[in-house]
Formats: sequence, C-alpha cells, structure tokens
Amino acid sequence: MSEQQEISLSILKKRWLKFKTLKRGYYSFIIIISLYVLSWFLPVLINNRALVVSYEGELYFPVFSGYYAGSTFDQDVPGEAVYRQLDAKWEAEDSDNWLLLPPYPYSPYEDITVTGNKMFDAPSRTHWLGTDNTGRDVFARLCYAFNISISFALILSSLNYLIGILIGGSMGYFGGKFDLFFQRVIEIWSSLPMLFVIIIISSIIRPSFFLLIFIYTIVNWIGMTYLMRAEFYREKSKDYVAAALSMGQTNFKVMFKHILPNAMVPIITFFPFAVVGGITALVSLDYLGFGMPPPTPSWGQMLDVGLSNIPKWWMVFAPVSAQFVTLIMVVFIGEAVREAFDPKVYSRLR
Repeated sequence: MSEQQEISLSILKKRWLKFKTLKRGYYSFIIIISLYVLSWFLPVLINNRALVVSYEGELYFPVFSGYYAGSTFDQDVPGEAVYRQLDAKWEAEDSDNWLLLPPYPYSPYEDITVTGNKMFDAPSRTHWLGTDNTGRDVFARLCYAFNISISFALILSSLNYLIGILIGGSMGYFGGKFDLFFQRVIEIWSSLPMLFVIIIISSIIRPSFFLLIFIYTIVNWIGMTYLMRAEFYREKSKDYVAAALSMGQTNFKVMFKHILPNAMVPIITFFPFAVVGGITALVSLDYLGFGMPPPTPSWGQMLDVGLSNIPKWWMVFAPVSAQFVTLIMVVFIGEAVREAFDPKVYSRLR
C-alpha cells in the first residue's frame, strides 16, 4: 500500500487492517463468529428428531413442527417416536417409508428413559464424548451450552455497556452535584453482596436465562460507568465540544454524537474481556447450582457432574476443554483489539 493510500484511509479502516495483521486474534475472531452462527442451526445438526419423515406418501417435518406421537409412524411405540429406532426398523423391513436424521442424531435432553442410552457410557463412535450421569449425550450438551454461554455473555455485556455509558457519560459530562450524587449511589450499590442476592432470589423464584441476566446487570454496569465518566470528563474540555455548544447543539447530541465517538477506544477494547467475565459468571453459577434450571445444557453443571465422578474422565475433560478453548480465543481477540486500537499507533492528531 502506498503512503498516499495509507493517509487517505480512515482511522477505523487502519485499525481493522492492523487487527487483521494480528493473526492469533483475527483467526480466533473468525472461528468464534463462525461457531456462534453455526450454533443457531444446532436443532438441524444435533437433534434426535428427524428432519424429514416420509410415511405412507406424506411428508412430515418433526424437527420444525415439533411433537409427533409415536402412533403416527409406529403403532408399537407410545409417545413420541424414537426416530433412530424407527429408521433402523424401516430399513430392516425394507419399507417404502423413510426418514432423514440430523448429522448427529442425539438430543442434549434425552436420557436413560430412551432405549439405548446408558449412564456414563464411555466415548465411542455412537456418543463422541460419552454420556453423563443421566445418559444424556455429552457432545450434544457441550454444543448447546456453547450457544447459551456466548449468548448470555453478549447480552449481559451489551446491557452493562448501555447502562454504563448512559450513567457514566452523564456523570462525566454534567459533573457537579449530579456526579457526586451518582458516585454515592454507586458506592452503596456496589457493596451489594451479589452471590447472596442470587442465592436468595433462586430460593424464591426458579432462575431462568433472562432472570440471571437481570440479576447480574444490577451490579455489573458499575465498571463501565467509571471508564465512561473519565472519558467524558476528559473530552468535554476539548475545543470541538465548545464549538458544538456554541452552534446550539443540545447536550444529548454533544454527548452521543460528538463525545461518544471519541470515547470508543476503552469501550471496544474492554468488550472481549467483558464477554469472558460473562461466560465465567454463568459457568460459576451453574457449577454452584444457582444458574440455569435443569436440564438446560450447561458447562458448569457438566463440570459439577465430572468432578463428582472423577473416574469418568470425559465428564471433566469435555467441559474444561470447551471453556479453555473458548475463553482463550476470546482473550486473543481482546489482546488483538487492544493493540489495534492503541492510541499510540493511530491517533486523530496524525
């Protein structure tokens, strides 16, 4: 790239190009994004329900349409059809009926009540990472738990950022009594014993995905508030803020149209590490038994079962490996973003 072309690039473009040169972080970013997008298609990739069933000339789509009674396809099976067994039966009978199963035909929720599932079945070609203490497939639960963990961390971090930017930015911009009042509120609020609050609420109300996000959001926004307060305090003294105010711009526009874009560096660089904190928080709660309600797939619950049954090595190896790989890739992304957004490399004054 010539010097003239490099000068004409925007700061964000320069930072993106710098980020791409940091291979460890860039490839981790591509892998994490790809796996997360793929995880939304898990119902058609990892499931015990058939994708398509052709029965007596009619087509059915159990994975999309939901429950089909076993008597619909097989008079000998009460309740919902066990599609793996039904497929084997039709093949043995050389029947004209047929069905198409997902690539990995096991659900994260089916247990020993389903014929063929066994407790603590060792890893094999059938169950790639074995089964747990209730006969549920570990690989299926591991994959579904990945989607839940990343979604939890992203939503939690986004809400914390939204509240932290609004309150912290207002504190830094308006200052004075407004700033002092919210500093005292934050000091009192930050002393709230988070774990005890979760234990109390979990004993009264059955915890859920969004309830846990709400509980954690109550306190977790405070860290971003301090960062944004400092950024807005620094930026509001700049000449461009005075110029915007002299032109009649409202406080809201000055804060979020002029100051916020110049205070994005700590927001962007801190976000990957906030995601790490969100994943760790959910895993910790699930491990302690105050997280997602069973039988929701969870790395923390799987780790709890594994540590209670150490000889079943796959129950420890699987969740620990998944957490380690996921968190290390997110940390690599954070390091790369931090280096790409380093103000010593690309400054608005250059």
